[in-house]
Amino acid sequence: MFTGIVQSQAEVIALISKNNAIRLRISVEHSLISHLDAGASVAINGVCLTAVEFGRLDSENSFIDFDVIDETLRVSNLADIKIGSKVNVERSLKIGDEIGGHMLSGHVHTQAVSEERIDSEDNCTLRFEVAPEYLKYIFAKGFISINGISLTLGAEVGRLFSVHLIPETLARTNLQHVTVGDKVNIEFDQQTMTIVQTIERMKLSH
Repeated sequence: MFTGIVQSQAEVIALISKNNAIRLRISVEHSLISHLDAGASVAINGVCLTAVEFGRLDSENSFIDFDVIDETLRVSNLADIKIGSKVNVERSLKIGDEIGGHMLSGHVHTQAVSEERIDSEDNCTLRFEVAPEYLKYIFAKGFISINGISLTLGAEVGRLFSVHLIPETLARTNLQHVTVGDKVNIEFDQQTMTIVQTIERMKLSH
C-alpha cells in the first residue's frame, strides 16, 4: 500500500526490452535503498512494481531495477518513458508510517490526457480528460491519484476535471513537466469506487 506522498523524482537511466516486458533502471538517492529488499514494492508514477535488483552507482546515487510486464505497459504511461525521463517514486507503506495523503494500491485504473495548463505565481491548474466511463468516480473535492500523487479534485467537474497544485507539489513531483497532450496515470479512490459500484448493483437489483 502507498499514501500518494512522493518521496523522490528519479531519472530513468536504462531501458532494456525483454520479450513482452522491459527492465527499467532508475537512479535514486542512497536513502531510497536503505532497508530495501529484493521483492519489495515500490510505486513508480503510481504503478506498484517489484524491485528486482538495487545497489550503489557512485558516491551520490544508487539504482533500482524493475521488470515491467506488457499489461502494465498497456494501462500506464510507463510505456512512454525514455532514458532521461523523470518518474515519481514512493516506497511502500510500513506500519507506523504517517499517512499524509490517502490510501493507494498502486494499481492504475486508466490514463488521463492533459488538456490545459494554467500557471500563476502561487499555483498551477492542470485540467485532464478521462474516458467517459470513469467520470462516475470523479467528484468535486474528492481524492484522486495522478502519477502516484495524492491530490484533491477541484470544484470543476464535467467532461474535464482539474487539480490545483502548490509550488511545493510541483517542485517535488514530475507534474512540473506535464504539458498539453501528455498522459498521466490515474488511480481512483477505492472507497469512492466501492460506493458507486454498490449503488449501481442496488439499482440493477430493483
